[in-house]
Amino acid sequence: MTKIALLGKPNVGKSSLFNRIAGRRDAITSEVSGTTRDVKRSEVRINETPAILIDTGGIDDSSTLFSAVKEKSLAAAEEADIILYMVDGKMLPDEEDKKLFHALQKLGKKIALVVNKIDNDRQQEEIGWEFTAFGAKDLLYLSVSHNRGTRKLINWIESQIPEEERFRPEPELVEDAEDFALEELLAAEAARETGESTEESEEDNEIKIAIIGRVNVGKSSLLNALVGEARSVVSDVAGTTIDPVDEQMVYEDKIFTFVDTAGIRRRGKIEGIEKFALNRTRAMLENADIALLVLDASEEFTELDERIASLVEEYELGCIIVLNKWDAAKHDYETTLQKVRERFRFLAWAPVITVSALSKKRVHRIRDLIKEVYAHYTFRIPTSQLNEILKRTNKKHQLPSDHGKVTKIYFGTQFDIKPPRIALIMNRPKSLHFSYKRYLINQLRNYFDFSGSPIVIEAKKKKSDEEFEK
Repeated sequence: MTKIALLGKPNVGKSSLFNRIAGRRDAITSEVSGTTRDVKRSEVRINETPAILIDTGGIDDSSTLFSAVKEKSLAAAEEADIILYMVDGKMLPDEEDKKLFHALQKLGKKIALVVNKIDNDRQQEEIGWEFTAFGAKDLLYLSVSHNRGTRKLINWIESQIPEEERFRPEPELVEDAEDFALEELLAAEAARETGESTEESEEDNEIKIAIIGRVNVGKSSLLNALVGEARSVVSDVAGTTIDPVDEQMVYEDKIFTFVDTAGIRRRGKIEGIEKFALNRTRAMLENADIALLVLDASEEFTELDERIASLVEEYELGCIIVLNKWDAAKHDYETTLQKVRERFRFLAWAPVITVSALSKKRVHRIRDLIKEVYAHYTFRIPTSQLNEILKRTNKKHQLPSDHGKVTKIYFGTQFDIKPPRIALIMNRPKSLHFSYKRYLINQLRNYFDFSGSPIVIEAKKKKSDEEFEK
């Protein structure tokens, strides 16, 4: 696929244009200069032709951090097939912009100068000619906020994509449509009869992994070590990552999609774009399968660590607890593990691994753990085995009565995965105490390896017992 890179100084509107082309609010936009610090990639459609759009951090040499951002941006330009260099149309062009544009021209890529914030024809006539000094063969004026000129830009991008890559609609084949629909209907009907999901017939090869933790615990360094390249901007400045960053890698037979979420601060310190970043983190967790909970082993664990860990429980994710900075650990392994288990009792089922993201020590083991945890997260217990276990567990500890009235579990069935969800069909579902649920979950863990995965039990009513319950 053709790669398109957006480059320019901070706050010229790159992220807004990224969102406009992508058709969704994927990049964080803000009036704060330098909001985007990482290189962000997304698959987009350019008039139905698939392409990769790359949003880069603002090019600025004003600090060490922005120097690292500039390196990332220029590396993205070298990787791209098409470069869109954006400038602010409300400001007169400066020499630094011209030098950068001329340097990018020398890369031999297809390149356009995109002048943003040109809100009307009069403004274009008055100051537009100033930008001809860049000597750009392709000069495009637009206003992203007013959606002015974006269609012309998208058409220009499409014209630069090789002909063989461009989308051409194929004539529809409908002769077998009825047979296919009937086959699907019969398969769904058979699945309902057996109580099994048709989803399992499709192999799901993508595992979505969210990396969560406090600011500056090493999440970006861990992502870089996992994917084998300096993908996220790493800095000692707390809160460097604002946009969650997606990165994919293929590991054995699976596709890992990593999301390096923004570091979460104490509530009182969340301001401005970081509040939006926290909301974005929550949105990412809704779509994730597994969370890598990154803790700093060189410091004592905090209440904030605990609150962040509670997001794993809230979003019912698989989980691996990653003790980073182990080469500078505050305590020995046994003491640290005990502290983890005491502080994060609600994640007692999550495996713990010690790593050093900077030296990459033991980081490779996380990949195998992710595959193991995902297998447990998507495991389905055969209905016959599940009901046999329910009988045995009930013999060991009988269900408590409900104010002297008998409580029964008729049968159980697993109706979903990610995580495993089990329905218990009962005469009095409201009387199932959480402690008995916990007992049943622990028994299931004794029979099956659910390490790294939560198990959800829901009590359901048998329809014929509606009157009896009243």
